[in-house]
Amino acid sequence: MLGLDALQAFLDRGGPVLLIIMAATFFMWALILERFFYFRFAHNQIAAEAVAEWRARSDKKSKLAHWVREKLVSEVRQKAEENVQLTKAMVALAPLLGLLGTVTGMVSVFDIMAITAGADAKAMSAGVSRATIPTMAGMVASLSGVLITSGMDRKVSRSVQQVEDQMEIS
Repeated sequence: MLGLDALQAFLDRGGPVLLIIMAATFFMWALILERFFYFRFAHNQIAAEAVAEWRARSDKKSKLAHWVREKLVSEVRQKAEENVQLTKAMVALAPLLGLLGTVTGMVSVFDIMAITAGADAKAMSAGVSRATIPTMAGMVASLSGVLITSGMDRKVSRSVQQVEDQMEIS
């Protein structure tokens, strides 16, 4: 229970925006894990089916055959890129949510300053905490996502290129 109490205290210090950042981060990581599992368990089968369909064709030189090849590669690319843009959007959203936390925390600091004429430093420190913790949380969430999404882009490009290379044109 000590871990849950510490988490609750951290969330209380960070304010309500920290809960939103936490939910957005969980959603972002769920999308990342979904892509990981897709590439680990499903992508090879989908790519192999597209290559097999291409290789089963007798005509590989006509204009129609080139269109069929482009269609097959496009379908593989579409499945590989699924949720990648949404993941990137969540990565970009995290620091913006942190900034929202900064603004709401500073508003509470200014409210306390107006009420106490700046005499209650302890009350102001709670507002400063509400301003800085969400900023830090948003940046940490975003940095973790940036590293993964850049690798995800490379994985998508590499795997689609492999499919294209396997679909030789005779």
